[in-house]
Amino acid sequence: MSEKKIHIKYYGMVQGVGFRWTAERAANSLGLSGWVRNCKDGTVEVVCEGDEKNITSFLKRINETMGAYIKSVNIEWQEATGEFDSFNIRFH
Repeated sequence: MSEKKIHIKYYGMVQGVGFRWTAERAANSLGLSGWVRNCKDGTVEVVCEGDEKNITSFLKRINETMGAYIKSVNIEWQEATGEFDSFNIRFH
């Protein structure tokens, strides 16, 4: 499969429940690069790149572990840019 990039916004009760740490662990275990952060509007934003199959696995893991907190998700698929070296949590 090809390298892809996704930009995701998670809506719901997604802050204060370990969402960023869960995303970081999942992304690192799948060899993805990018970042996750809490936004001031109460959402969680994720940008990650990697093999399309691994990104799909990432989305599945997040849904399986954090699905009870997620009300809705906005996912935008793009071509990978290679701009990230690792995956980490960003703090404002």
